[in-house]
Amino acid sequence: MPAPPSRPRPYRLVIFDFDGTLADSAGWVLHALTEAAGLYNFRRITADEAAMLRGWDNRAIIRYLGVPFWKLPSIARHMRERMAAEADRISLFPGAEETLRGLLAAGARLAIVSSNAEPTVRRILGPELSADIAAFECGASLFGKARRFRRVLRRLGVPPGDAIAIGDEGRDIEAARAAGIDTGAVTWGYATAALLATRRPTVTFERMEELAPRLLGALPPGDGLVLQP
Repeated sequence: MPAPPSRPRPYRLVIFDFDGTLADSAGWVLHALTEAAGLYNFRRITADEAAMLRGWDNRAIIRYLGVPFWKLPSIARHMRERMAAEADRISLFPGAEETLRGLLAAGARLAIVSSNAEPTVRRILGPELSADIAAFECGASLFGKARRFRRVLRRLGVPPGDAIAIGDEGRDIEAARAAGIDTGAVTWGYATAALLATRRPTVTFERMEELAPRLLGALPPGDGLVLQP
């Protein structure tokens, strides 16, 4: 099937997830989850199990770990506090800074919606990049991003049709769709490309360097990215 035509105009607002999308934190998360499993009495997982779970949706992962939903806020708070203390061990993916600066230079506005804490996100981004982010909506619950997306749109006065949300998990796509905005899935994060495809994002990116050209409308269809019909 031929690729559909490119979007006729660039997005005015690009909303990024952080962990797994901009920040390479998967290894840290696996290590921290092993510690949290002992504290909150849920299943410890091996590296092989972690690789397997990348192909599962978030609700199935929670069931596999044996985590009651009422424990999720406490576990999330623990993980945020732990990451805040160890933020210097986490860095941006190669090319992430250049991608953000390219979007900014072309006039796009940037926002971050994350389950992580804002001070931690700012610390990993660094002061210069943080100063260029138009809006932060951090500390989102596991399934609470749709409300945060809507809040960013209202705060910045951007219509849903002029925005796209970029993330690495199925829940990111689901939340963006619930907020009425386009969705971009990246395959270098937590979820597998196969799982992301089942959520039918607007566009799938396989390399960091594809992001800015495609979002700005300069990359021809089929040039290294996958557009979902």
